[in-house]
Amino acid sequence: MNASSSPPAVELTGITKRFPGVVANHDIHLTVRKGTVHALVGENGAGKSTLMKILYGMQKPDEGTIAIDGEAVSYSSPADAIARGIGMVHQHFMLADNLTVLENVVLGSEKLYGIGARARRKILEISERYHLNVRPDVLVEDLGVADRQRVEILKVLYRGATTLILDEPTAVLVPQEVDALFDNLRELKAEGLSVIFISHKLGEVLSVADEITVIRRGTTVGTAVPAETTPRQLAELMVGSELPTPETAESTVTDRPVLTVKNLTVADKGVVQLTSMTPAGMVADETARGTARLALDDISFTIHAGEVLGIAGVEGNGQTELIDALIGLAHADSGTIELESEEITSWATRKRREQGIGYIPEDRHRHGLLLDSPLWENRILGHVTEKPNARGVLLDLKAAQADTRRIVEEYDVRTPGIDVTAASLSGGNQQKLIVGREMSHKPRFLIAAHPTRGVDVGAQAQIWDQIREARREGLAVLLISADLDELIGLSDTLRVIYRGRLVADADPATITPEELGSAMTGAASGHLEHVEEEAAAAADADAARQSKDES
Repeated sequence: MNASSSPPAVELTGITKRFPGVVANHDIHLTVRKGTVHALVGENGAGKSTLMKILYGMQKPDEGTIAIDGEAVSYSSPADAIARGIGMVHQHFMLADNLTVLENVVLGSEKLYGIGARARRKILEISERYHLNVRPDVLVEDLGVADRQRVEILKVLYRGATTLILDEPTAVLVPQEVDALFDNLRELKAEGLSVIFISHKLGEVLSVADEITVIRRGTTVGTAVPAETTPRQLAELMVGSELPTPETAESTVTDRPVLTVKNLTVADKGVVQLTSMTPAGMVADETARGTARLALDDISFTIHAGEVLGIAGVEGNGQTELIDALIGLAHADSGTIELESEEITSWATRKRREQGIGYIPEDRHRHGLLLDSPLWENRILGHVTEKPNARGVLLDLKAAQADTRRIVEEYDVRTPGIDVTAASLSGGNQQKLIVGREMSHKPRFLIAAHPTRGVDVGAQAQIWDQIREARREGLAVLLISADLDELIGLSDTLRVIYRGRLVADADPATITPEELGSAMTGAASGHLEHVEEEAAAAADADAARQSKDES
């Protein structure tokens, strides 16, 4: 049965949702058929998240109807949606690190299969049926990101979900893990389940989806069949422009060191997620719990003015500790950090900020914003003592508010005004506000951690342009990203971090995402050569030997 002839699993008709000053959804229509992967794409602030919250029972629509398996429904809570077979895997995982996989899965659903042997049997049955390779007794804190995601998928299947909503499911996965996830989605399809796949990665959308719905400015603007659609056409439907690329044509690297890190070592304060690849996916290495371990082990590198140094690595291999050590949130146990020849290892975070270190955090909600505060207060955040936010020892609120309006205008932050809370913005608009805030202070060195995570192609292009422009003006950038195309395209130099050490380097001009992904899982180290060149050389050598033998 093909996608177009399958009966509908979910039908949303005329969905409208208003918030003060904003119409988030207007007359949206969406039909998801049984046994299909239906992609939902759109720019940040287009209304995707609001629509899915309505389908999942987190919000009520002001107008419109929801039908599940042909029957009109009305929710009062997510529990009602779950009872109707709707499950949601959020972009930010909802797992308790200090509990086992089994404990996380049964939490809140103890009445289904208990909390013991019956629950374990059910988990193993679902895991085997959909090839999820989930191990019930492992602590979640010991799992890599891909395994955590599979636990989240199993969790909704355990509750009886027949339609799964996956919000940006590939945002933190390396290419090999994305392939494994897509295999899992095909297993779900084969069993007649439906998947709503929300993503900004248009190439992935076209490879995995059966149907695509595009949302723009709060309403549906079209549907597409992947076999008949190109990434360029899809990008134009989404944002009215071509698909941006992160390529940086000219080199702007100088010989002037801006940031120099020498033999930096940071002890682990708990258990670090150290991961390796097996045929089953990402698994935690053997853990001698309670023994001393280094989160960063003898890290050294230099970033010059006009240079972007890209750090590739599976999350949990020391990136967070490196960021914290550079911004001053973590203490260096040994080694030194220098900013333009001045040692700053002992400096407090505020002094580092005042002296020109910009910071785009990896988790914008935890470290980049005060979600319940207005945008102009968030503009002050991290730069309390600097102009235009301060005049002498006093805050200059009018100047801060005026500058917030400038940032909103220059960085195209979609908002009804600067007095709304940061929580009311979409993820991409929150990110543009943070980038605008950091770039406004003309930093000498910028830490850019996942700068375009969860950001649409339009906002992505703007952020890349800002980084490229600042690089041309001499900014030194440390770029940490799970988007390997972004890392390869923007970086002048590439290093791979694994188990807290820098284990490999690569030339961004020749390396492929697949080769970089292989090094990230510990399968390669040293200087990474482009495989095709080696394969061609080997083939030439074989041909020469064969010719010699024949003669």
